[in-house]
Amino acid sequence: MAVKALTFDVFGTVVDWRSTIIEEFQAFGREKGIAANWEAFVDDWKSCYRPGMDAVREGRLPWTNVDGLYRKKLDALLGEYGISGLSEAEKTRLNRAWHRCKPWPDVVAGLTRLKTKYALSTLSNGDVACLVNMAKHGGLPWDCILCAEIFHHYKPDGEVYRGAIDLLGWEPEEIMMVAAHNYDLGTARSHGMRTAFVPRPLEYGPGQASDLKPEEDWDVVAGDFEELAAVLGA
Repeated sequence: MAVKALTFDVFGTVVDWRSTIIEEFQAFGREKGIAANWEAFVDDWKSCYRPGMDAVREGRLPWTNVDGLYRKKLDALLGEYGISGLSEAEKTRLNRAWHRCKPWPDVVAGLTRLKTKYALSTLSNGDVACLVNMAKHGGLPWDCILCAEIFHHYKPDGEVYRGAIDLLGWEPEEIMMVAAHNYDLGTARSHGMRTAFVPRPLEYGPGQASDLKPEEDWDVVAGDFEELAAVLGA
């Protein structure tokens, strides 16, 4: 069967979250006269992502969206880094930096080409509001927003992939998961979806050691979204 829809992991695959958030926190620090190692701060902040989702997946935490997980860690880190006196509005502004992540340079042009031939949807662990705001901020031309918050499950729970398949209404093999993370593609494939690997070797900065190359024989391996569009005939 021909592919009719593409679903995309977002953080890392579509947007350069690390550089964006470091730049935003550096600007905030200059504005407020706060000196901190913002690169280390952001890396420490990101470290809550997988453990927080796993706690939800394993029932150790009630359903909490990603904004909620990040806000809890942000409040703790501000204390650890000796940053005090911020208003609630300022803390909310910092926490919502994730809503303003910038796409990688190839993304908008590649998605625009792909949209001429395929339905495009997110399939992210992010929240609906975050993904909508990010799309408006970065000019991401999604046809649909699907994410963990809709299914109250986080990837790699099967409910996320099966839920997307059901809502999109095509057969699993008519939907291709696009991701920079091998685990995501492995789970998508286990539910019958097609797979496309687009590595982002700088997602975690210059020292990244994971997801630098495909770990299985994915249906498509492309260097960026423009190449993905070319391979898929868009």
